[in-house]
Amino acid sequence: MLLTLPVFAQEFDSKAKFAVLIDYESGTVLYDKNGDQRLEPASMAKLMTIAVVFTYLQQKKLTLDDEFFISEHAWRDGGASSGGSTMFAKLNSKIRVEDLVKSVIIQSGNDAAIALAEGIGGTEQTFATIENKLAKQIGLTGSHFVNATGLPDPDQYSTAHDLANLSRYIIQTFPEYYPIFSMPEFTWNKIRQANRNSLLEVGIGVDGLKTGHTEEAGYGEVASAPNDGRRLIAVLHGLTSMRERAEEARKLITWGMRGFELIPVFPKDRVVAYANVFGGNKPSVGLVGKDKIDLFVPKGADNCPSATVTYKGPLRPPVKQGQQVAKLNVYCGDKLVQQTPLYAAEDITDGDLIRKSTDAAKHLLLGWLP
Repeated sequence: MLLTLPVFAQEFDSKAKFAVLIDYESGTVLYDKNGDQRLEPASMAKLMTIAVVFTYLQQKKLTLDDEFFISEHAWRDGGASSGGSTMFAKLNSKIRVEDLVKSVIIQSGNDAAIALAEGIGGTEQTFATIENKLAKQIGLTGSHFVNATGLPDPDQYSTAHDLANLSRYIIQTFPEYYPIFSMPEFTWNKIRQANRNSLLEVGIGVDGLKTGHTEEAGYGEVASAPNDGRRLIAVLHGLTSMRERAEEARKLITWGMRGFELIPVFPKDRVVAYANVFGGNKPSVGLVGKDKIDLFVPKGADNCPSATVTYKGPLRPPVKQGQQVAKLNVYCGDKLVQQTPLYAAEDITDGDLIRKSTDAAKHLLLGWLP
């Protein structure tokens, strides 16, 4: 889960209209500029297409050796005559899923994306329904998809936070396929095309994920890079050129790598705090992180760090183990620099009458909201 934070280091600013930088492991938002505002995702929407394909592969509903048909829709609306990015697939041909996937990721082939959508869903419209169902499962609350290509449509939109969340999901869930994103080129039918992600070559460790561009929306990119045991994911959109896109993405990732210190705080399953439970078989429940909790503290910050735990309480039973119920808020001075979700460490069931009457008295005394 990604949590929106104010930008701490105000001295850093991106030229992008939309920009988000997150820590891959914890989901901590390190930089946020209009991260929850709707944007036209352009070809970055193909990440959702690929997430569906990878899901079908993982569930063995599909294999890399399966072949999909190149329909007239794929050929005409996604092929060479369309003027967009393409793998130059031939009308009425059949192409292996593996080649279609590589084309979508490396070349941003619209014809390949449509072929995958029709091969899985029968029609691109049905495939979009599958996309939106998976998007809901992932937790993409600000996105809606109507096609597999990212071609402009007023009903297709996303946010920088959602694109970061989607990228994090892909890296976490499909590690066996993620190396495709860093392939430098792909040749199909003797036509060689370089990876459209120019950041792969600038020496800062970027190994994915996807670029996008339309005339109205401008230039955008989702990029990820590992560094000293960490991984960052950056999303930028609304830039004026490929050069500006590459430069702003490089600056944002480099700042994220150099501008923060990592402080290990809580190992996995260590209770961070307790939350009161009204009417439960226990008066409180321990709160833990989903994994270990590290703090990312801006270098040179004063009065750093301090922390609070917040939740809407008291909680009411049943409380399920693993249920997100609180947040750990980390401050440097008066600046909120990190929020990390906290989860119930155990199940809490309904308490007996004595417990309920005791908690009711506590409720009246402390003024808890019912």
